[in-house]
Amino acid sequence: MFENNLWTMEPVGRPENTIQGDKYRFTLLTPCLIRMEYREDGKFEDRPTQVVWNRKFDPVDFRVEKKGEGFELFTSRMHVTYAGGPFTKNSLNLNAVGGQNAFGAVWYYGEKGDNLGGTARTLDGVDGECQLQEGIMSRSGCSQIDDSHSLVLDENGWTQVRTGDGVDIYVFAYGNDYKEALNDFYRLTGKTPMLPRYALGNWWSRYYAYTEDSYKALVTRFEKEKIPFSVGVLDMDWHLVEEVDPKYGSGWTGYTWNKKYYPDPERFMNWLHDHGMKISVNLHPAGGIRAFEEAYPAMAKELGDVDTEHEAPIDFDITSRKFLEAYFKCVLHPEENKGVDFWWIDWQQGNITKVPGLDPLWMLNHYHYLDNARDGKRPLTFSRYAGPGSHRYPVGFSGDSIVTWESLNFQPYFTSTASNIGYGWWSHDIGGHMFGYRDNELALRWVQLGVFSPINRLHSSKNEFMGKEPWQFPMEIGEVMKEFLRLRHQMLPYLYTMNHRAYKENTPLILPMYYTYPAEQVAYTVKNEYEYGTAFIVAPVTEKSVQGVGRARTHVWLPEGTYIDFFTGLVYSGDREMDMYRDLHSIPVLAKAGAIVPMTEEIFGQEADRNPETMTIRVYGGADGSFQLYEDDNESNAYLKDECVLTDMDLKWSTGRFVIQKAAGRLELIPQKRTWTVEFWGVKDTEVTVEVEGTVVEASKEYDEALGCLKVSVPEASVTSEIIITLGIPALRENDVKAQVFNLLNQAEIPYMEKVAIMEILDKKISNAAKLTQLTAMHPEEGIVGAVGEILTAIE
Repeated sequence: MFENNLWTMEPVGRPENTIQGDKYRFTLLTPCLIRMEYREDGKFEDRPTQVVWNRKFDPVDFRVEKKGEGFELFTSRMHVTYAGGPFTKNSLNLNAVGGQNAFGAVWYYGEKGDNLGGTARTLDGVDGECQLQEGIMSRSGCSQIDDSHSLVLDENGWTQVRTGDGVDIYVFAYGNDYKEALNDFYRLTGKTPMLPRYALGNWWSRYYAYTEDSYKALVTRFEKEKIPFSVGVLDMDWHLVEEVDPKYGSGWTGYTWNKKYYPDPERFMNWLHDHGMKISVNLHPAGGIRAFEEAYPAMAKELGDVDTEHEAPIDFDITSRKFLEAYFKCVLHPEENKGVDFWWIDWQQGNITKVPGLDPLWMLNHYHYLDNARDGKRPLTFSRYAGPGSHRYPVGFSGDSIVTWESLNFQPYFTSTASNIGYGWWSHDIGGHMFGYRDNELALRWVQLGVFSPINRLHSSKNEFMGKEPWQFPMEIGEVMKEFLRLRHQMLPYLYTMNHRAYKENTPLILPMYYTYPAEQVAYTVKNEYEYGTAFIVAPVTEKSVQGVGRARTHVWLPEGTYIDFFTGLVYSGDREMDMYRDLHSIPVLAKAGAIVPMTEEIFGQEADRNPETMTIRVYGGADGSFQLYEDDNESNAYLKDECVLTDMDLKWSTGRFVIQKAAGRLELIPQKRTWTVEFWGVKDTEVTVEVEGTVVEASKEYDEALGCLKVSVPEASVTSEIIITLGIPALRENDVKAQVFNLLNQAEIPYMEKVAIMEILDKKISNAAKLTQLTAMHPEEGIVGAVGEILTAIE
């Protein structure tokens, strides 16, 4: 039990990379990453810890010059000076050189640099911002992880307390090479494993006393409304709560189904499975196993030393391996046999145990994840963050945030910044959990953020007025919510490929803008803007719509290049900052020219678990591009052995040639034939030629003038066929400025004659700058000039 077949552990560093004295040891891991240890007893640690699992990196070229009791150490990327003796800021420092950090960052032991932040344990009760723990990225070029106090893992995978005192730190001297630093962080601490495919769909969650009938009615309504969900989360009212006799303590902890609500739990969960939903069930385990629990007799028998005559409670002792093994065997596994797919570990009882320094949350995450992987299953847990290394146990539950615009405004930054400590799979309470106020636009904007988040889990508290069902909102709001929830499932082929990229290439789905553009000052200021996989830049709407304009304003920075709006098809030129204005139907999602995005229309029922037969490929014009679609069995750990199917797609923009290559790999994992629809976005209408295996075939073609979208439908073909689509004259569309401004003004709540006057200015044969000057002089309602200006100057 608890065998680790998911990660490689090579905890002993290379002797040839080591500089060691009686009381110190320095181990080079890369030219930029060094481990520094100091112990008075000279007994250094070579076992894996809760954080660090691998220290056997590649050999590093270095030079050492002895200096008295210390030395100077040189690699191609750093210069370490150590004067000997205990580590102090006077005795130990490091200069980072080379790479993208030519300015030469300096680090002194014990001092913190300009850290870009990491993440936080929880957003419980947060209304707006909270303090973030540190990550490994720093604008000053150097940062550290202090691993001095984490527990070690023995040869059996169990935790042990370190003996004695000492210093054990890792210094990252990568300058602004953030992607390189993150890659080596994962090498040091272990990879982020792949999620099962269903986890990337929509999750329904609510703290609410559902019954079997009411939950079935809810799911049936979702199906009727064509709103896809792939995960159903049951909060604590699945088990006995109010019914618990006070003599047993609180009903907060519980493991026994409330039969008034769920007379036959297995029947209920089978029904959910039949309707395409996996099931996660909430645990607050701190209260232990009390005598009223159905699992109590089995636990008592397994442990053998329980006073059952007096109904002695079985304490939850995470430090006892005997208890932990009995807990999984007698309490959790029987419920999994009934249908629970994974557990929501809702630990809220602090970080104190019998073992000094042992955080029970870390132990729960670690052993739950290993246990969920038994029998070759791809594991999943849902729990809170427990410090560096927590990325090994996805998915993260960020806690009970307050329902306010301030909370929404913090979450994009919070999510992307977590990548600085490798934590890429946050799940927020989309819509907010509790308190706050009703604001229909806020609810919608939060759902839109959720769709472009790592995990999209709608959630709320028991308050009867706080339901997140789309039909609880005014028609326009509710319909847009439905559209976005469908969009999430349409994007599953893209998201699943990014899921594999996160594992294989050590690159989270969401990255702050400064990862790709570290030398651009503005990349550090657009805190709510992020890269969303290989294709998109996203800047969620986190403020109310501007009065009178009917659109919300979002400040966006576009790096150099050409971009095409995912929703409107508008083409933008980059290398500038600008305000973007969006109505309720969209947020700024900008596809990079040349981006290729695989999608599907198979989004209901069991489809979140399957590789689709029909694919819609979005191709964004303006530059060359490529994409490798990744597919596997979606549920096992075979991905660790690269047992998968890869389909390469390439766009050569200058010739208008788009190629879907033959699928390669374990072809039995995907449909043998597929129907492809290829949408070219941001392009002019043109003739199209389609070839399948070198033979020209008939294919239907449609062009949407308003979106600049050329849709080509390819007849069903074998997945081992090469498909080539050639555009006659490849060219980017010209934005229909007049039509776009008319649509804006048509919805704007300003005087009618002012709208006419604005359109007259647009018709004038003068420069855009002159038009904006005249618009400003008219003093229209706040935001109108900005919204019109965005459209006028989208291409500069």
